[in-house]
Amino acid sequence: MTKFKNARVANDKNTKKQYQPYMEAEWGFINHWYPAAFSDELPEGEVKGIQIAGIPIVLRRAKGTVHALLDQCLHRGVRFSAKPMCLNDETITCWYHGFTFNLDDGELSTIVAAPDDKLIGTTGIQKFAVEEVNGMIFVFVCEEDWDEEIPPLKNDLPIRFPENNEKFPHPLWPDTPSILDEGVVIRGMHRTGNANWRLACENGFDAGHLLIHRDNAIVQAKEWAVPLGIKPLDDQAIAIIEDEDGPQGFLNRYFTDSYEPILENPILDIKAYGQNPKYFRTSMFMPGVLMVENWPEEHVVQYEWYIPITDDTYEYWEVLVKKCNTEQEKKEFEYRFENLYKPMCLEGFNDCDLMARDAMQNFYADGTGWDDEQLADMDASVIVWRKCASNFNRGIAQPPRGVNGSKKGQSKDLAAAALGDWPGMDAYATGRKYDKS
Repeated sequence: MTKFKNARVANDKNTKKQYQPYMEAEWGFINHWYPAAFSDELPEGEVKGIQIAGIPIVLRRAKGTVHALLDQCLHRGVRFSAKPMCLNDETITCWYHGFTFNLDDGELSTIVAAPDDKLIGTTGIQKFAVEEVNGMIFVFVCEEDWDEEIPPLKNDLPIRFPENNEKFPHPLWPDTPSILDEGVVIRGMHRTGNANWRLACENGFDAGHLLIHRDNAIVQAKEWAVPLGIKPLDDQAIAIIEDEDGPQGFLNRYFTDSYEPILENPILDIKAYGQNPKYFRTSMFMPGVLMVENWPEEHVVQYEWYIPITDDTYEYWEVLVKKCNTEQEKKEFEYRFENLYKPMCLEGFNDCDLMARDAMQNFYADGTGWDDEQLADMDASVIVWRKCASNFNRGIAQPPRGVNGSKKGQSKDLAAAALGDWPGMDAYATGRKYDKS
């Protein structure tokens, strides 16, 4: 058997040392902002249980305000969201033994059947910061002993335009909006993927993976000239973004002299389809959010989050944003989302990515894949992302205790799978997708 011992790889041992923290982040990064729900997933008075980076979180909207607390009673560890009990607008009560906690600070305020217990007022559960903006609810998922100032939400979102036009010009397409802009309309969906969150992240901007979209319906219907791959040519191809008080990550300088689109491979007699050029640009930011400018059409931007749930599941968020100045423009965008963007782009086009990520999971599941992989020049952005994530993260989530995924092969997991209810981000609606349409 032939052995290729001297293969030249882009990620040799010295390179791997530079992103060791990333390799250790099996459960994700902590002390960051993550999407938790679309606003209309949580109507007034409702309760919703989720899990992010191994941390169970319960959301409750009371008097218009969204509260987020640890979804685990300190008494015997059951999840509040399993059977929501809210006896007033200020508290949430454990349905099992009646331990009741303040929504404002998580303090144990009373116990239903033991109002004089000495434990009352001396302990509590973790409270998380919440931001709700333009129809999305974000939670700052942090360690219990986090005592630093909470960074603004904008620091964990992609860079914005036009304020970054001079630094990162894009003459081939119009400015794309931001989630934080006034007057934007957000439509999207989220669903659970069965792979580690890092594999999903890397698939999002991987310059060599366009091959899997070659025969996609939207590509064929619009006759987009999507290349077979995009090759970086010099060290200016990727811009690292490391503002201390702002987003941190990197941007691929597509459609510049630093990248070459690969349109054919004469050895295999294969060529890119399509006559219509499709201009877009990808960038990736902490803690794991992708921005695709000018996608799927002009004046629209796509954001993707790959939110760690356990060490082998992630929640895949696909969000489209457009500035709508009139009610008619809003209706047109919503109609286009429902009849084009969702079925052909978020589902049809991105379903190829879901399959690809899941296909890598077995190779990386036991940890050896990170050592055995042989990355090539096309993977330059993958290596840059790993280094950025290692340098810019605010903390590495540790393997949790007493929650979904902390122990493998549980009978509960097998029972859930038998019912078609595989574990996901939503605590009691797992394995199902939610369409924000």
